[in-house]
Formats: sequence, C-alpha cells, structure tokens
Amino acid sequence: MKRIFGIAILATLMACNQAEKKSTETKDSSSKDSTVVKNLVTLKNKKADVIFAQYLDLKNALVKSDSAQVQKSASSLQTSLADYKGCEMTADVAKKISSVADLKSQRKDFTVLSADLIALFKSTDVSAGTIYVQHCPMANKGDGGDWLSADKDIKNPYYGKDMLECGRVVEEIKAK
Repeated sequence: MKRIFGIAILATLMACNQAEKKSTETKDSSSKDSTVVKNLVTLKNKKADVIFAQYLDLKNALVKSDSAQVQKSASSLQTSLADYKGCEMTADVAKKISSVADLKSQRKDFTVLSADLIALFKSTDVSAGTIYVQHCPMANKGDGGDWLSADKDIKNPYYGKDMLECGRVVEEIKAK
C-alpha cells in the first residue's frame, strides 16, 4: 500500500512538472509592478471587455491566494455580470465567491464561474489579442479545472504558489 501511495504521489508531481518551460525570467500575470503588457485583449462588446478584466483580477487574486482580494474582485464581477443579459446565474456564482473567505470554497466555485465565462467569451468577438483557455488536471480533487488568461504562461489559480505552473493551454480564442 505504501508503494502504491508513493507511486501516486510521484505521478502527481510529474503531471504538473513544467521543468522544460522554466526560464531565468519569471513573470507573474498577477504582478502589480508589471508595466509590459504581453497580450492586450480587447473585446468588441465593451461590457464583456469589463467582465473579462474583472475576471482576470479575480483569477490573479486566486493565484496570489489572497482571499480578501478574491472577495472584492468577485463582488465587482458579480455587479457587471448581473448587468449583462444572460449572465444572471453566473452573477450568482460570483456573489457566492464574494460571500466566503475560505480559499478552498472560492476555488471550487471559480470552476463553475470559469466554465460559464469560457462559454461567454467563445461567443464574443475579440478585437485584439488572444484569450487563452487553460486547464489544470489536478484541480478539484483530480476532476480538473479550466480558467481564462490573457497570458500564455501558466499561473494556476487553483493552487497558487504551491503548483503555480501546473496546467496547459487547451484552447485559444482569437480575433476573427
């Protein structure tokens, strides 16, 4: 039994190992002092553009494991989603995230929020840049979890610094 457990742990660590992608320059999409924008994403629908920016704020707060900032970002996102036709249910999910201070609960609800917003942004016209749909196979107890990013580099919101680079890009939403 110990041998199987050891093998399972080793497999888990190897699944998210991004060793060949390491570089001497580490850029965190959640860094506040970042003045260089690698991939500026603009959407044709201005309300959707605001929602995407607020979603990125929420994702970056989860990357930092900052529960208070997650609540604040989710609250702003909830307001914008409630004002966007067809996103009322998604606004409820954002409200749920904003009402709890537990990172584990916030991250679990972030999965649902992300799935809804991935569908929204796939049907929204991108004016410039690329939206990356990223996936971590380890999230949600091995069920996996997706999220959106304006940066191709993986910054995992499900594990923060514990497994920052766990994941991969599964799809790109580009300007048509």
